[in-house]
Amino acid sequence: MREAAGAPMKVVSAEPGQQHETDVIIVGAGPVGLFAVFELGLLGLSAHLVDVLDRPGGQCAELYPEKPIYDIPALPVVTGQGLTDALLAQIAPFKPVFHLAQMAEKLERLPDKRFRLTTELGAAITAPVLVIAAGGGSFVPRKPKIDGLEAFEGKCVHYAVRKMEQFRDRDIVIAGGGDSALDWTLNLAPIARSTTLIHRRDDFRAAPHSVAQMRALVAAGKVRLEIADVKGLVGADGQLSAVQCQAKAKGAFEIACTDLLAFYGLTMKLGPIAEFGLNLRENLIPVDTEKFETSEPGIFAIGDINTYPGKLKLILCGFHEGALMAQAAFKIARPGERLVFLYTTSSTDLQKKLGVA
Repeated sequence: MREAAGAPMKVVSAEPGQQHETDVIIVGAGPVGLFAVFELGLLGLSAHLVDVLDRPGGQCAELYPEKPIYDIPALPVVTGQGLTDALLAQIAPFKPVFHLAQMAEKLERLPDKRFRLTTELGAAITAPVLVIAAGGGSFVPRKPKIDGLEAFEGKCVHYAVRKMEQFRDRDIVIAGGGDSALDWTLNLAPIARSTTLIHRRDDFRAAPHSVAQMRALVAAGKVRLEIADVKGLVGADGQLSAVQCQAKAKGAFEIACTDLLAFYGLTMKLGPIAEFGLNLRENLIPVDTEKFETSEPGIFAIGDINTYPGKLKLILCGFHEGALMAQAAFKIARPGERLVFLYTTSSTDLQKKLGVA
């Protein structure tokens, strides 16, 4: 699988509880937030990013780091982590500062019209511009309702696949009927010792092609399919030995396994962003299509978090929104300066910023 070229930058993380000043605060360090750093950097604007996850990349890095993406311009195929690494390499010249594993908790407008954003860990960041690039907000997995689940989470019960090799020669049970469950059944079956897919009904919400591939593996004896509900876990000291199941046809039974991958979808929550004083429409933030500014001057929203007529929830659309946002952000952050539009192909000033002159 071809990846985007370029070594990832060393992520500069701020110490919790410190005071900071910058040109732009970006809430969300997914692909759209990362590319916004690039567009802002070309204009000489510095940025701090806040994300509830412990690494940049958003859903691409958290949910499908090894899953291929096919609709990024000029990249016929790239993984979620490959795209993240390429974006980090691209923004390295602009030295962004990350506030990771902490939620944006409080926003206030200062007398000088700047914003002060405070995180749950006590960091306070002040800037004249705030950009919300939080995707669907903070997201949490829907967990199976099983007693004693917490004892196995992070060890043998997983809600995402970050490294496929972790499951090599393991006996895995995958629970769910959507795209994630089917995709990981297909991707992990070749390397796992045994793979069982369990779903409460023999009807799947995944792409028809994936369902057909799964059924072919079942027919070939390479994947076991059980139409049943997960009812409990068997194991000790954080290590699974079996999953307890219940089916209409055969009643209660167990599936021996070392790992359970539960893909029941995600619950999206805006979290404290909902308290930022913005107009909301079904948990999305309406914006104009000239600057992607919200109802609050100086606050912009780009990526999946925003809404406007004709909105498409695509990464490439978020990149476009970030480019136009940066032009408007410059006028706020540098009110006394003239904005000159330049091209990276011909501007030696921009090429010096990028370190390629």
